[in-house]
Amino acid sequence: MPTRARRTQRRNQVLSREQIIGTAIDLLDTGGEGALTVRALTERLATGSGAVYYHVGNRDELLDTATETVITAALATRPARAGATPEDEIRVVALALFDAIAEHHWLATRLTLQIIRNPAGPVTVGIFERLGRQVGALGVPQARWFDAASTLVHYILGAVSQNARIEGDASGIDLETDREEFFDATSQAWQDLDAESYPFMHAILGQVGEHDDREQFLTGIAVVLDGLAHLR
Repeated sequence: MPTRARRTQRRNQVLSREQIIGTAIDLLDTGGEGALTVRALTERLATGSGAVYYHVGNRDELLDTATETVITAALATRPARAGATPEDEIRVVALALFDAIAEHHWLATRLTLQIIRNPAGPVTVGIFERLGRQVGALGVPQARWFDAASTLVHYILGAVSQNARIEGDASGIDLETDREEFFDATSQAWQDLDAESYPFMHAILGQVGEHDDREQFLTGIAVVLDGLAHLR
């Protein structure tokens, strides 16, 4: 009769690390970080908690691994094109991150934490290396490379986070509000402001509901690139 240890070892061999990570990402996509628990994961995989700890470690390690998996895949599926300019390549990286976070709303928070907590980790290094090479190709002086790459990363993270689900305390915020309804309400609230005191807010009323998030994001990238040109 096989021992419990042997049964656990056999089950770990059948259940792959990739299956655990893939299932964790599915849970995160469905319900955010709150939905990812070891119990939920083991129930979905019909396995024991030992298999999860054996392959990926604790919950925090699993979250980091899920983040690394999604970001690595996003960047890897968009290789450099022959003849592409540095500006083109920066837009490619920026949109890869934008689209990944649009698909995985939980990712914005975890990506920011990875960059802050693990500057030597594969997520931080991968993003900075991909963007940094293009900063150098733009002709930015080497003494300004870190500042320039950091500016790009800060803009990208800040912009994409606005389009992501809020993790943590979201009291008073309806996360299920329809986009059109939200901007209609926003436009109305700004229209009710005193026009003499808030002339800019009144001037952009017609642009609020019509803007495209992706195009607005690319406009911001263009502004940053124009700024980097002055560092040459």
